[in-house]
Amino acid sequence: MKIAHFSDLHLLALEGVPPSRFLNKRLTGWVNLRLKRGSVHRSAYVRAIADEVARTGIDHVVVTGDLSNLALETEFELARSLFEGMGLDASSLTVVPGNHDVYTRGSLRARRFEKYFAPWLRGDLPDLSVDVGGARFPIVKLRGRVAVIALTSAVPRWPFVAAGELGRPQLAALDRVLSHPEVAARTPILALHHPPVHRWSRVKAHLEGLRDGDELLRLLARVGRGLVLHGHLHRRVQRVVSTQAGKLLQVGATSASLQHEEPARMAGFNVYDLDENGQARVTAMVYEPASGKFRLESVPKYV
Repeated sequence: MKIAHFSDLHLLALEGVPPSRFLNKRLTGWVNLRLKRGSVHRSAYVRAIADEVARTGIDHVVVTGDLSNLALETEFELARSLFEGMGLDASSLTVVPGNHDVYTRGSLRARRFEKYFAPWLRGDLPDLSVDVGGARFPIVKLRGRVAVIALTSAVPRWPFVAAGELGRPQLAALDRVLSHPEVAARTPILALHHPPVHRWSRVKAHLEGLRDGDELLRLLARVGRGLVLHGHLHRRVQRVVSTQAGKLLQVGATSASLQHEEPARMAGFNVYDLDENGQARVTAMVYEPASGKFRLESVPKYV
């Protein structure tokens, strides 16, 4: 089983958007774009990644959130056209929202993410899903020896706060998912935007982290193998998470649109080759804008 993973597309599309749409949290987001983010995130890199993933014979693709910058319809249309252009069956691509995809409470109430990405939000165990985050999660896709489990940690927040939360209903649903015989017999691949394990200070964790990450880890204590895939950090990173039953590998992908001099942050995608025992070989394909090609690199490890 070969899985490709990219994240944090941060696609920006403001054409035709009236100024009235910025009379909320988007105003601070727009200022941030002008001062910093707009100069380093390039949608052309995302298209190059999508083309490369579609070309390389991947079995499943996981996209861990922040498809948009400001949760605008124009941005979601751009992301949807990108996925459609990859030529993959909808069941072969798993997508979850990030905090930028529910940037305003209005985008959440309108269920905008669910509306635009409905084909990729269908799973094999729909009766175990609950209504949360503007769609129904967890979404389980049973693929050979693996079970891809999509979760949403995306929550609308006040300006300058990007923290995530799964919530009790979704955690209870995940507990039922992990106990299902079709899932228990497979290697679980969890996908969410915020990393459950991090090294942030308490303040930074409260502002940017997964606030109920400890509850998630308690549920995963009985899982002896598998992957936890995330984005949010704009950095490639992997770490081993010990459980009562064994070990999980938590792996983050950098932003798919990010121009950066640091290799661990430069745009690209991760690749996971899983053997028959569910053990993964982790590599990264890093984009080289000058040549339009990708180079193979390892993903940095953290204890």
